[in-house]
Amino acid sequence: MTDTDITLGEIAAAERLMGVRYTDAERAQMVDNLEGQIAQALQRRAVPLANAVPMASKFDPRLPGFAMPHGADALTLSTVHTTLPKEDADIAFAPITDLAHWIATGVLDSRRLTKIYLDRIAEFGPKLECWAMVTPDLAMAEAEAADALTRAGVNLGPLHGIPYGLKDLFDTKGIVTGWGAEPFRDRVPDQDATIVGLLRAKGAVLLGKTTVGALAYNDIWYGGVTRNPWNLNEGSSGSSAGSASATAAGLCAFAIGTETLGSITSPSQRCGTTGLRPTFGRVSRAGAMALCNSLDKVGPMCRSVEDTAIVLAALNGGDSADRSSIAAPFVFDANRPIAGLRLGYLPDAFGDGATPVDHAALAAARRLGVEVVEVALPDLPYGALMNILYAEAAASFEDLTLGNLDDTLTWQDDGAWPNTMRKARFLSAVDHVQLDRLRYVVMQALDGLFRDVDALIGPFMTGPMLIASNYTGHPCLHLRAGFQDLGTRSPASLGSGKLTTGDADVSGRSFTVPQGISLWGRLFDEGPILNIGMALERELGVAHLRPGFPT
Repeated sequence: MTDTDITLGEIAAAERLMGVRYTDAERAQMVDNLEGQIAQALQRRAVPLANAVPMASKFDPRLPGFAMPHGADALTLSTVHTTLPKEDADIAFAPITDLAHWIATGVLDSRRLTKIYLDRIAEFGPKLECWAMVTPDLAMAEAEAADALTRAGVNLGPLHGIPYGLKDLFDTKGIVTGWGAEPFRDRVPDQDATIVGLLRAKGAVLLGKTTVGALAYNDIWYGGVTRNPWNLNEGSSGSSAGSASATAAGLCAFAIGTETLGSITSPSQRCGTTGLRPTFGRVSRAGAMALCNSLDKVGPMCRSVEDTAIVLAALNGGDSADRSSIAAPFVFDANRPIAGLRLGYLPDAFGDGATPVDHAALAAARRLGVEVVEVALPDLPYGALMNILYAEAAASFEDLTLGNLDDTLTWQDDGAWPNTMRKARFLSAVDHVQLDRLRYVVMQALDGLFRDVDALIGPFMTGPMLIASNYTGHPCLHLRAGFQDLGTRSPASLGSGKLTTGDADVSGRSFTVPQGISLWGRLFDEGPILNIGMALERELGVAHLRPGFPT
């Protein structure tokens, strides 16, 4: 026996980590033939795999028999607009619908609007730590190009001349894209992500890169902690931390976020933005950092529901450069009545953990003229699906774990990526296959639910929908519903084997902070949740309120 030989005792010790138990005879049978299995794993590790290399297998949210609900793109917006305000701050917080109208009618130009946002970034950006990179020269050049087209009688649509922030995990040619993480802080891509080109083609103006929690998790990045503009003592949650903070503070007209598990909806919940996580596959991820190939989704973060529809229409489209892309029409009519729609809710989601704001939102939904009905989901271990995220994330950044570069990341708590990715090395491949099969059962469960209702309403964190819908690929709209008085909250964490969004400090000062409500919809049919969301936004009447930058 050599020092490298595997022993019976080592096998027995490993069994506890894998959740299995073998007999002495079974251990003895395998002890002499495990070396080949290990050698094959080491051979695979010797092949470098760039972050952009996708998995050969791909997730498709469509079950057999699925039919696209629409045949062609259609976007119809509301036609009621306000007059141009006198104060720059009022212009900065205006919805895209108004900004686009003012630019199209010549009462506002993109250059002035862009300067308003750049000035606000200079004033408030350092307090919020929400911009990884600001590109003022590029922004002014793009604004001037948009204004030149306007003078020539050309308008590229509702995003023409509208300044935005881009989450710093999307490649921008010649501009640092550091993924919020120390090992990549000097990374400069040589081409743009697909969505950057799409937004440029629609006339949108890039202000810069909004911060991302390191490697798409939380609000801690190599430059600091991105702050919630309603309480500067706490982080803005993540991982679309900067996109939510900057949008909520009026430092851009809108921003782009991504979600693997809560990265659009969680910072929207904390900062009071309106986030739309589209159906999986609808928006291209080409040129974006990959965290979990079967879970990552791209969507808009705005200050109103209709604005998210405008941005999604610009982002929508199939892309051969993204292996998981699905070409699907996007249809939205802001004037479509919601009478007759069936809105479901899970009673248990409004039980323990639900807040008065959640219950008030459900009560408001009952006043909208939709049919509100109780629904149910099968009793399944939805939380077990989290191990898929751990495994895919650990694979995407295996080189950091095996090369000890994970030690360079600022955040090193039990729930941070370094520890989470190390633990993932002990996940069972057999269990992973079984989790994929469980995922299919969950897909069938949500398909059954949405055969009975047009949409589902519920709190962000209570109930199974945050996890279930992210793994099935169903869309989610999260909008501001009200306010709570809370102490400063701790960071989100995966440390307990599930996502927690932070506990409030009950011993110190309280702050009035926003809280939202979620609406989930059918695959590739975001229109109903947007229409219900617009009606709910009007009924609740809190979307227009602004943060006061407390200290």
